[in-house]
Amino acid sequence: MLEAVKYLQQGEVIGIPTETVYGLAGNALNEHAILRIFEVKNRPKFDPLIVHVANLDQARDFVVAFPSNALQLANQFWPGPLTLLLDKKPIVPDLLTAGSQRVAIRIPNHPLTLQMLKQLEFPVAAPSANPFGYVSPTTAQHVEDQLGDKIPFILDGGPCAVGLESTIIGFEAEKPIIYRLGGIRLEDLESSVGRVKLNLNLSSNPLAPGMLKTHYAPLKKIMVGKIADLMTKYQHKKIGIISFTEDYKPLNGSTQIILSKRGDLNEAAKNLFGALRVMDQSDVDLIITQRFPEEGLGKAINDRLHRASS
Repeated sequence: MLEAVKYLQQGEVIGIPTETVYGLAGNALNEHAILRIFEVKNRPKFDPLIVHVANLDQARDFVVAFPSNALQLANQFWPGPLTLLLDKKPIVPDLLTAGSQRVAIRIPNHPLTLQMLKQLEFPVAAPSANPFGYVSPTTAQHVEDQLGDKIPFILDGGPCAVGLESTIIGFEAEKPIIYRLGGIRLEDLESSVGRVKLNLNLSSNPLAPGMLKTHYAPLKKIMVGKIADLMTKYQHKKIGIISFTEDYKPLNGSTQIILSKRGDLNEAAKNLFGALRVMDQSDVDLIITQRFPEEGLGKAINDRLHRASS
């Protein structure tokens, strides 16, 4: 913990755990550290970053105001996998927000990272700790495998509890708009603030983090559809099957990962990125998977799979 604090205070970029995915963290007010994040990830500078803070009072230091709905959501879901997109104060560098006058900000729900943030005099920017566009990391080993030679330290907090990135919500005339589905169920958000508009457009000029058309993608081609049909179509290939609950008993050297034998969408979300990594590192020719139920975290899983297959 103290080592993580020391590196961040020195302007270094390190790997940190959150409940969603592992982040590549640096001082959010230091342009050198922000540039280093973009460099390590090979991330385009038009894709904004999320600011992570220790508490609501600290969040107020970097945003102009909290609309009433934003405050309601913050009080209910922070710390947690919710990012709010709010008007920023001048102290927040334009480089961090890709020139936007709004900043994405959240309080992560991981004990080690919260303890670390409380010991810092600045917030941290922390996009997922992986090469840009690739599958997000959910363990410290995932970070080590891909970025270990580029960063001086990884704070190991164990496997991520949620496994999907945070939900991002902005506001127009104080009405909430979801820009990215994530680790909070849409049903839970709407029970808090009423009907929420979705703005999930695939974009090359994103309004918020995680809106790019191609994202979260393994190196191998991934197909989404009815698994039985895809197995027939690609029967002469060695395929990797990622299913929700059903065992398809693959043949001919093909393999399968079942995300949740008990049909739990939260468990499936937690296991998704790890399964994509395992398949990507195997000798299969192609990854096939299905659309998940459009309820709970199934909506966010489908969003990730759609972007991964684009």
